[in-house]
Amino acid sequence: MSQPDDDPKSRNNEVVAFRVGGQDFCFDIMSVREIRGWTETTTLPHAQSYVKGVINLRGSVVPVLDLSDRLGLGVTETNARHVIIIAVVNGQTIGLLADVVSDILSIPDDALHPIPDMVADQVKAFISGVVLIDERMIRKLDLSRVVPPSGLEAA
Repeated sequence: MSQPDDDPKSRNNEVVAFRVGGQDFCFDIMSVREIRGWTETTTLPHAQSYVKGVINLRGSVVPVLDLSDRLGLGVTETNARHVIIIAVVNGQTIGLLADVVSDILSIPDDALHPIPDMVADQVKAFISGVVLIDERMIRKLDLSRVVPPSGLEAA
């Protein structure tokens, strides 16, 4: 007889939910190192358009991505209410600019649904699924696809 914890439907995944460009997104909380208030960035010439710049995080230079721009939702006009989610992706520490962090959610495996086949490959490039929870639909980001594997260093 299986234990309740062995039932796949009883397993939960912890995610951080946030808003970007007026849309709800989430990703695995195990990637998150901290959430901090907006800090002005230092611009890097010739960096990709979605790289807002870099910040000093306790002596380390950390690139900050404008998630809204990266996801095709428009460039973020920052203000003091924005947040930077510090995450580790592919071994690299990065900052992800978001409008607000809304929740830390525990989602069961059966709440994560695949993206419909008829959506464009561009959508599938960044979104790994859709979470249905409490009448909300939250897109789950695949951070390994959002952050280029070659890194974000300025050339």
